[in-house]
Amino acid sequence: MTTLIDPPKESFRLSMLIYDTRYRSMTIQVVAMLGFMLLIGWLINNTAQNLLDLGKEPSFKFLGEPAGYDINQRLIDYDNQNSHMRAAFIGLLNTLLVAVMGCITATILGVIIGVLRLSKNWLIAKLMTVYVETFRNVPVLLWIVFTMAVLIETLPSPRAFRGVETGSIVVTNRGIYVPEPLFSRSLGDIHLFGASSFRFNVSLDLIVVLIALGLGLFVRHKIKLRANRIQEATGNRPTTWYLSLGAVVVPLAMVLIGLGFHLGYPALKGFNFQGGTHMRNSLIALWLALSLYTAAFIAENVRAGILAISKGQTEAAAALGLRSNRIMSLVVLPQALRVIIPPLISQYLNLTKNSSLAIAVGYMDLTGTLMGITLNQTGRELETVLLGMLIYLVISLSISMVMNWYNNRVKLVER
Repeated sequence: MTTLIDPPKESFRLSMLIYDTRYRSMTIQVVAMLGFMLLIGWLINNTAQNLLDLGKEPSFKFLGEPAGYDINQRLIDYDNQNSHMRAAFIGLLNTLLVAVMGCITATILGVIIGVLRLSKNWLIAKLMTVYVETFRNVPVLLWIVFTMAVLIETLPSPRAFRGVETGSIVVTNRGIYVPEPLFSRSLGDIHLFGASSFRFNVSLDLIVVLIALGLGLFVRHKIKLRANRIQEATGNRPTTWYLSLGAVVVPLAMVLIGLGFHLGYPALKGFNFQGGTHMRNSLIALWLALSLYTAAFIAENVRAGILAISKGQTEAAAALGLRSNRIMSLVVLPQALRVIIPPLISQYLNLTKNSSLAIAVGYMDLTGTLMGITLNQTGRELETVLLGMLIYLVISLSISMVMNWYNNRVKLVER
């Protein structure tokens, strides 16, 4: 009888890390990682030693010192005796303001332009093509400066409105003045974060209004679900538009009346307008330029997403009697989202990062405050730039996380 015996297993040798294909790839990765870590360590040590030789030991204590400069456009209270940390916080809020406004405006314009580029009307399609090619082939910085120049040179100065009925909205070469919401029976404010650099007030009136609006939208959603169930059961959809409208408008109107809601209008006093909400030219120029520029890229994303949908989907919807606008909103765009969303994330990130060009028109964002005036006054270029990079990284990762979550919600689920 023959007995089969397994050959003895080969013992591990160091040479196998290089010559054995089972270990070679791991060896190369470990060596590359060690080399990268040594390089980073050398750079950090060399930078720290050079700063120490210059008498500039890395420190963030300067953030607690008085800033000593003013910020013209701001969302919360600030004066030049506040700390550099407070100034950086104001700049961060300004960055987030223009980023949110720009993303919303660019998305609306991009969707409209992307759909119109596929229009059967030759003139409209060509005009949208000219718009896209013009905006995306000129640097965004030039569009920002050009928009600012147009606002300054073409709009009238405040003195031109002296003795003239201005109306509720005033457009001047110093900015746009719009009515501000006021409450005669205000509930007051909530003061958050005490006396720290991140302190701000939250209006209780605004919270109550948002709660009323949220409840109204919740009831409207329930009405819609009920209508859907009735339609599935009977085939007939009940008329619910007046119920949905009342669910939103009635509670909101009751809250506004109870709080004594009214508008404060701008009025010319002295050499400038007082009252109302002032949107400076720097904010408007940056907002419009970034929105129009990014909308050109979003329009191409939307067009590509629509073209990715099979033509048979449109033909089938048309055979069911749906109109063109209903086909686009109910059939094509929902399916095109899975193609549109991934590149749309990149456009939102680009718009947010491009907002750092705001210093070109004097808009005090994070770059203009922390990495601009604060850097020049304190001489802490390494600390300010690293802190600014970290903040932009957190903002970008947050946008990516939210958009990826939404993308997972709308993408097709395969069986």
